Amino acid sequence: MSQAAKIIIDTDPGQDDAVAILLALASPELEVIGITAVAGNVPLALTETNARKICELAGRPDIKVYSGAVRPLMRQLVTAEEVHGKTGLDGPDLPEPTMQLQKQYAVDYLVETLMAEPEGTITLCPLGPLTNIALALIKEPKIASRIKQIVLMGGGYFEQGNVTPSAEFNIYVDPHAADVVLKSGVPIVMMPLDVTHKALTTRARVEAIRAIGTPVGEATAALLDFFERYDEQKYGTDGGPLHDPCVIAWLLKPELFLGRDCNVTVETMSELTMGATVVDWWGTTGRPKNAKVMRDIDADGFFGLLTERLGRL
Repeated sequence: MSQAAKIIIDTDPGQDDAVAILLALASPELEVIGITAVAGNVPLALTETNARKICELAGRPDIKVYSGAVRPLMRQLVTAEEVHGKTGLDGPDLPEPTMQLQKQYAVDYLVETLMAEPEGTITLCPLGPLTNIALALIKEPKIASRIKQIVLMGGGYFEQGNVTPSAEFNIYVDPHAADVVLKSGVPIVMMPLDVTHKALTTRARVEAIRAIGTPVGEATAALLDFFERYDEQKYGTDGGPLHDPCVIAWLLKPELFLGRDCNVTVETMSELTMGATVVDWWGTTGRPKNAKVMRDIDADGFFGLLTERLGRL
């Protein structure tokens, strides 16, 4: 067995973030060395609490959780309670966490860890707005060459946006942070709406998770039951897109996904298209390719992996 890959999950939980964290903690190929919370789906006081609730649900109170940016770099915080409920984890009744938040600021933790660990050994997995990652890159630009890769959920091109006509939520909330990250030179894998909208939590898939019959299985099914109601209404589909676990699934089984290397830039000037990710899918600009952009997923394979792993917790 090769050594587990070290990852740091940067997150704003969110039901789909919660499922991504559970998938990572259930997978021996990955070592979650820390979780950093950011404001996004709900405000920071809730995301830092929710991250700890999920660690405890997984039976992993040993995981270190750090609290990070309370707001975007340049703009006011936009949240998504209409999707995630007032707590961000509406659905199951999860107890308040007893594990403590780490005292260190998440951005300082990121810088310190990336400077101390061997170069090219840590993968960052941002599941929300990119504020913490951008702040770390701004504070210590030397970390850029030390990060193995950044695998992120964000953006949309063929599917356009889900919070405005042209912008996906994570990028829209902090487009300036996304701009910093995409210009950092770090190898990036991007899971946009183009791929996550093909990973639908159909009734059968949720029932398979519920049938695991464990507290984790029950809680995950309850999270998905709540989370999908908004998107089912919006898109008229059986189930809603399960965005964030695609990041972890790619690390475990990249063969489930198809995409290509592209240049990706973020709109930061126009209020009309603020946060839009401009993906040069056809290579028309000649700008250097800075991200591996996913477009297709083996959805049955993805849910098979997720269900099998959740059954281990």
